[in-house]
Amino acid sequence: MKKNLQLGIIMDPIESINTKKDSTFAMMLEAQRRGWQLFYMQQADLFVEDGIVSAYMQQISIKDDPQDWFKIIGETTQALHTLDCSLMRKDPPFDMEYIYSTYLLELAEKQGTLIVNRPASIRSANEKLFTALFPDCAPETLVSRDMERIKRFHKKHKNIVVKPLDGMGGAMIFQIREGDSNRNVILEAITNNGQQTVMAQRFLPEYVDGDKRILLIDGEPFPYALARLPAKGEGRANLAAGGTYKGVALSERDLAICAKVTPTLKEMGLMFVGLDVIGDYLTEINVTSPTCIRELDTIYSANIAGLLMDSIENKVGTL
Repeated sequence: MKKNLQLGIIMDPIESINTKKDSTFAMMLEAQRRGWQLFYMQQADLFVEDGIVSAYMQQISIKDDPQDWFKIIGETTQALHTLDCSLMRKDPPFDMEYIYSTYLLELAEKQGTLIVNRPASIRSANEKLFTALFPDCAPETLVSRDMERIKRFHKKHKNIVVKPLDGMGGAMIFQIREGDSNRNVILEAITNNGQQTVMAQRFLPEYVDGDKRILLIDGEPFPYALARLPAKGEGRANLAAGGTYKGVALSERDLAICAKVTPTLKEMGLMFVGLDVIGDYLTEINVTSPTCIRELDTIYSANIAGLLMDSIENKVGTL
């Protein structure tokens, strides 16, 4: 099969990434190590003309240097399907522009290239609502914009968390305890006075121990998770919210959750996925731009991106 692949990367501005934490950077490092060519794009660079999906691309070389990590070595405008594979690694917000990008990438896929993750599946798999497909893995959950219904859910479970369906990095996640005098204000704000659908879940006491990010590569779980610990006095364990982390081996329950979701992920062409688990419960399935490769690689001297590139090589070989 073809060895020196051409890899496109659709991502946020490369000059603004934190190379020590950026999973996309880890993927590019591994691809370059294999002799692959890297073509960097942003969302705005994608276009369709006469039915062909193309993009303005910058060919780059990279190095693992936090002061000087990329160099532009060429530029071109060409059809996306002339590349072997493109990684969709643009971070949310999951807005209409993001959705339009998935339409373009889906068309490029039909024209003969591999897109990771599959664009139609990124579009249909809301990272929080996706857990509703696996109710036996998730905590008690309500998805609604009806404030009275959410209040009844709160009364039933006494201690809940509420979060928007389109948030990332721990933003806008609120805990509402029994008797919380701010309950109504929180619900009015997060639902925009009943105009915006949100998710409410029973609060899991295990949250004080942090949540776990489990990475699945083409359905196979990496055997260790990144346990993200909340900052002192903080209810969110997300690293973007100031938490710290440590590595932990996957438990039997973690592996059971992975086994439950894997057939669906493989069927949907979701090759790189991050599961968020608190205690024994699945809370999110991250499909847009999962992270934590760099942290886990550092702790375990691993090469998670290498596992993904192996899968991509195998998939490209069957196209």
